Amino acid sequence: MAEAAHTDDGVRPADSVRRSASSLARTAAQTADRVGDSADRRTQLAADRTVLAAERTYAAWVRTGLAALASGVGAKALLGGVIARGLALATGSVLVVFSMICFAAAVWREADPGAPPPRPDTRRLPRPLLLLLNGFLIVVDAAVLVGLWTGPG
Repeated sequence: MAEAAHTDDGVRPADSVRRSASSLARTAAQTADRVGDSADRRTQLAADRTVLAAERTYAAWVRTGLAALASGVGAKALLGGVIARGLALATGSVLVVFSMICFAAAVWREADPGAPPPRPDTRRLPRPLLLLLNGFLIVVDAAVLVGLWTGPG
């Protein structure tokens, strides 16, 4: 019987090829697992970024509404002695009504941001909390509007 040829280190070439192929297969499987895990992690992080972006948008609407509310009060207070009372009231009223619209838009944008992100780690703000907070701000706006029209000045 013919003996299998050996290399200088005493290993048959077929065994060496099998070991290399097996090692290559293990490495490929590990790489595929890492790529899959990496893709899942990137998807997870993207979902978290989507939730946080929606919250930044909500905060921007509320910030704009609060600025408009303060500007409406300031417009009547500062413009009352400079321009006609009716024009100062109209300017203040428009700003306060714009503030109400901003608070309503904040809830609308946060409550319906579009397609839900896949499995975010970050939890969204509870919808009842948004409605309660922004509802309170709209009631404050209404009180300020009444105060603008009935208050002194």
